[in-house]
Amino acid sequence: MDWPVQEGVFEAGDLALHRGGVLPDARIAWRAHGTLAAARDNVVLYPTSYGAQHQDIEWLIGPGGVLDPTRWFVVVPNMFGNGLSSSPSNAAPWPRLVTAWDNVAAQRRLLREVFGVTRLHAVYGWSMGAQQAYHWAAAFPEAVQRIVVNCGSARTSVHNRVFLKGMMAVLEAAPEYDGIALFATEPAAALRAFGRLYAGWALSQDFYRTGLHLSALGAPDLDTFLRTDWEERFARRAAADLLAQLRCWDAGDIADHPHHGGDLARALASIDARVLLMPSATDLYFRVADNEAELPHLRHGTLLPIPSIWGHRAGNPVANAVDAAFLRRHVRAFLEA
Repeated sequence: MDWPVQEGVFEAGDLALHRGGVLPDARIAWRAHGTLAAARDNVVLYPTSYGAQHQDIEWLIGPGGVLDPTRWFVVVPNMFGNGLSSSPSNAAPWPRLVTAWDNVAAQRRLLREVFGVTRLHAVYGWSMGAQQAYHWAAAFPEAVQRIVVNCGSARTSVHNRVFLKGMMAVLEAAPEYDGIALFATEPAAALRAFGRLYAGWALSQDFYRTGLHLSALGAPDLDTFLRTDWEERFARRAAADLLAQLRCWDAGDIADHPHHGGDLARALASIDARVLLMPSATDLYFRVADNEAELPHLRHGTLLPIPSIWGHRAGNPVANAVDAAFLRRHVRAFLEA
């Protein structure tokens, strides 16, 4: 890399959790790209997404990328439950629920205590990273100037939760599951089923109808695609970590706070930051309609759907140059405005 990179682990101590309980000896693994300005006013926070670790999402960081490390100081905090930060796989016993609220509270301490940063130029996030961006803006309105919500929502919708509860049930039905949060051994059969079911949600019907799983991603046939892109992808992660993050995703709700009393409109109206909503036109669980419903309650909101048939993956277009160019053009303009 032709720019400064640093990394570390932030020791947050015993973290009191939003929904009750404590995460003992909480730790956040992080990586930062670029140079922090003397005024500490060029920080872009880039939280990780479901099942992802920092190296999985850094493809868009670069001088010609969506996030330019020669312009911005990009801090990537790994989510709790992703296998690098505190997770069931490295910090058992594990509390039943660690939420997005818990992630953003610990991330704020990381920024303050490691970098002396109290105000962010932006939070950019895709999927569960987008949920964290929304939670940042609702939790700390004075500390965030703008957020990019890329394929995410302020509250996990009912239909989204139907998907999540189905995926949870696959893991919880495994004979290796302990009934709380952990697994005696990795449930190979359950993880295989998990990956194959997930493939039907992350990409759209039109994506499969046009054969992009073969032509764009290079698989010779459907079974190979399901094995290499989905079974093997999820087999890299511990089942307990996947389950913990599913529960976090399911609980996503910026109104779930005493300040807002469960009132989503009130929570959205409390956001001072400029908000760029970028849903995928064909996302099957973070729907454009969810962002359309949020938009009227935002003080400074813009809705810009990604015109793509790549479903949820349109927001993380590693192998999709057209959608990557769309993100790059509009996100860079938003960050500079």
